[in-house]
Amino acid sequence: MTLTHADFPKDFFWGVATSSYQIEGAVREGGRGESIWDRFAHTPGKTHGGDTGDIACDHYHRFRDDIALMQWLGVSHYRFSLAWPRIIPDGVGPVNQAGLDFYDSLIDALLAANIQPLITLYHWDLPQALQDRGGWANRATAEAFAYYAGVAASRLGDRVSLWATHNEPWCTVFLGHHTGLFAPGLTDLTIALQASHHVLLSHGLAVSALRGTLPASAQVGLCLNLDPAQPASNSHADQQAALRQDGYFNRWFLDPLAGRGYPQDMWDYYSQQATMPDIQPNDLSLIASPMDYLGVNYYNRDIVADDLTAPAPGVRMAQDPARPRTADREIYPEGLFDLLTRLQAEYPFTPIYITENGAAFDDMLTEDGRVHDAGRIAFYEAHLAQAERAVKAGVPIKGYFLWSLMDNFEWAMGYSLRYGMTHVDYATQKRTPKDSAHWYREFLRKNQ
Repeated sequence: MTLTHADFPKDFFWGVATSSYQIEGAVREGGRGESIWDRFAHTPGKTHGGDTGDIACDHYHRFRDDIALMQWLGVSHYRFSLAWPRIIPDGVGPVNQAGLDFYDSLIDALLAANIQPLITLYHWDLPQALQDRGGWANRATAEAFAYYAGVAASRLGDRVSLWATHNEPWCTVFLGHHTGLFAPGLTDLTIALQASHHVLLSHGLAVSALRGTLPASAQVGLCLNLDPAQPASNSHADQQAALRQDGYFNRWFLDPLAGRGYPQDMWDYYSQQATMPDIQPNDLSLIASPMDYLGVNYYNRDIVADDLTAPAPGVRMAQDPARPRTADREIYPEGLFDLLTRLQAEYPFTPIYITENGAAFDDMLTEDGRVHDAGRIAFYEAHLAQAERAVKAGVPIKGYFLWSLMDNFEWAMGYSLRYGMTHVDYATQKRTPKDSAHWYREFLRKNQ
């Protein structure tokens, strides 16, 4: 089946997405302060090959070329994140006007190209100065985030109508504070749980700050990475493991945002292993501040088996050998439909934007100067078909942001994974649109 514009709502957003530390570079320019990812990436053994985001895609200096690339693609929207330490180097205190000037110029250039921005306030690059005072385990960081949100909205809100507070709080919390795979590299469940509460609280505080600054027509939400959890077998133990995985990955964030508080089964489970978060009066109502949309980032499902000897949530990941894989994940498009219809059935969030969806493959430039990434094209087509299926089932999906505009710094995996539809030669910074970029361009042209 060939999808067309008629298969999606008339006001559907078609976009691409990136994040600040993954593409900007210029980490010591324009008054930018140090972030936790600067510190983490420069710590030996933390990233693949010792890779850092010091230069990344040099977007700080090349953003006009990158906007020209988006204009060539024909996207209507661009989702990107602000670097908190570029705007407020120490996280609190003096505002760096040069940092705001950069985002001013970026937004003006986007609008001149007829591309609407969706700003994400936090995509993991916390100012190191705040981490030195406890980071997300410190309640003051949530209050600092609300101040930062107000500063950004005051300067940029006259031209930006789409805002996201956080990207993928699960990664911030559990990869950063429980498994230690991401900055700041901590491995303490008690700290992770306290951080989870403060991240969610910071979202609620930031929603209030944004509402008090932005025009009434602005939309405010956040972006969650959500994975359907499936048991590895029909055994009761594996079914319980899938329930715990769902609580750990999905419900621990969805439920408080929906006004239900933290899921009781996970609270009981965590209470046996850690000190639970300090929750002050009114915190849960702040976290549940009404949102204008929910952003959903989807990549794969989780197949889990019970393993209570493993760290929380006591599961072992399994694989389906019959399923194809990308460079790092299983390909399971049906999971997007399952996830979207579940959200519609169980949660009050509307509308929904698919704010990330993409795949890494072992891309190589060939002798003809192209990257023939047929697997990525098939990935996009399969997932868009599931999104269209969900639209027909009544799910209020209003946008799709492909991850990513270009290859970039892939966190702990450094530059070893290529998620972009544009190939980046990191030595020369040359951008080469892959076959998937040409495919997306033609798809969008047909859908005008």
